[in-house]
Amino acid sequence: MFSWLRKDDRRKREPMIFNTVNEGLWKCYNEKLKPLETAYRFNDFHYPPMASPDFEARPMVLLLGQYSVGKTSFIRYLLEADFPGMRIGPEPTTDRFVAVMHAEDDQVIPGNALAADPTKQFRTLQRFGNAFLQRFECSATNSPVLEGITIIDTPGVLSGEKQRTARGYDFEGVIEWFAQRSAMIVLLFDAHKLDISDEFHRCIRGLKGNEEKIRIVLNKADLVTPQQLMRVYGALMWSLGKVLTTPEVARVYVGSFWDRPLEKDDMRKLFEAEEQDLFKDIQQLQRRDATRKMNDLIRRARLAKVHSFVISKLKNEMPSFFGKKSKQEALIKDLKKVYDQVRREASVSTGDFPPLARFQQQLNEYDFSTFSKLNPRLLEKVDDMMATDIARIMKMIPLEDDHSQVITGGAFGRGEKETTDPFSGDDIFSLRTGRDSEEWVVEQHKSDYDKVFFTLNPKDGKVTGLKAKDVMVQSKLPNSVLKKIWGLADLDKDGQLNQDEFAIAMFLVDAKKEGHDLPDQLPFHLVPPDMRGLDDLDGNDDN
Repeated sequence: MFSWLRKDDRRKREPMIFNTVNEGLWKCYNEKLKPLETAYRFNDFHYPPMASPDFEARPMVLLLGQYSVGKTSFIRYLLEADFPGMRIGPEPTTDRFVAVMHAEDDQVIPGNALAADPTKQFRTLQRFGNAFLQRFECSATNSPVLEGITIIDTPGVLSGEKQRTARGYDFEGVIEWFAQRSAMIVLLFDAHKLDISDEFHRCIRGLKGNEEKIRIVLNKADLVTPQQLMRVYGALMWSLGKVLTTPEVARVYVGSFWDRPLEKDDMRKLFEAEEQDLFKDIQQLQRRDATRKMNDLIRRARLAKVHSFVISKLKNEMPSFFGKKSKQEALIKDLKKVYDQVRREASVSTGDFPPLARFQQQLNEYDFSTFSKLNPRLLEKVDDMMATDIARIMKMIPLEDDHSQVITGGAFGRGEKETTDPFSGDDIFSLRTGRDSEEWVVEQHKSDYDKVFFTLNPKDGKVTGLKAKDVMVQSKLPNSVLKKIWGLADLDKDGQLNQDEFAIAMFLVDAKKEGHDLPDQLPFHLVPPDMRGLDDLDGNDDN
């Protein structure tokens, strides 16, 4: 049946013309893979058809977890700013899917409008119906972090059958839709709530085929002692072992991803190292995005080919006139045998076949006699795409990577630029300075700060970063917050603090402990009067 696959006399075609990786991938899909999908109803069984925005979109980070595990707080921690529609609380505050995206002006876009926008990658979400679209929105804000990624906040996964059915839409299907298109899937767990509900279990099972994208975050780890954390970590790994059916051990990042002071800072260095590792991983998403999209297209093409083989095989097995219904029922029941026959005749891998039980359930809704027979020309196009076009695109990826930027802004600072602050365990954080105002308000607290400053035995009127760090970490604020404070206070960027700079740092520490947000740039009224002429501060005089 598949003997034509072994022939070498393929017709030569003119190569496709494209200037970028994304353009090349879109043309490969639209001109060569999409016709095969359409002919064999691939989109009805597996994934909806793709459009140009799917290839042009920024990489997505999907956050999943049960309610009150810190998903929304995690986003705020990355952005270091609030975003429109944000709500944080111990109860299930996020009752909808929120796409946190970049825009020049803050706004909230309702789901129906978002899914109808031809420039966005969400149009195929319309198939989940109005009940879902009313629980879907875009939170657009001007954050430099979102120039590199889009973050998907999700409703807290609930427990109980009543709560699951009350959603009114296919929650697990929506999760699977986002997972298939995401560059990273972050599963968040609370150190105090490790149970995996039935619905969460089904959601994780729905991530099958995307295991390489999954990252595990054990959040709020500062609320337990080191001994308790060890036990919690072991319990989490045991629970995940029953859900994630992969031979590899899942990578778990331990920490507390919010800007509150640490309740227990015994494991501070561990939290800092884990945070840096996770942030590095996220930072590289933009750089690896072209490779990921190409890999997803190849995986989709392999599944589409196997799907066409199976569908055409079922078509050929159907009788011409009598006994169609009984024959179709027998084919569905013995679908495993059909898989084996296709595997032998087409020389395809067992791992390329769709899940058996799910495919059997889907086939019950179709009349096999309406299926199409195998079209060698359509398959030849896909084979040519895999052998020729993809190889050309792969050669372009290193060139694009050389010019791509890692994600910057927010908790990531300036990315890979060198810094001189003592809180940079690695060069992934950086901070900004400068803004106008009139008088120095730190003076009223300065006498207290000066007492601490002179206990550090300053040399030439300055204390080193390490000495200042010993004082600042006593606040129990997270390392990234102290890093930002250092960047704001070290006005001359010499890696040391003079008496006035130290006072600024301590003033900002106290302000943060009182619950105030740190500015992105130091307000001019916090700059010491005798330092307002520094070159680094000249840009503030216009504000």
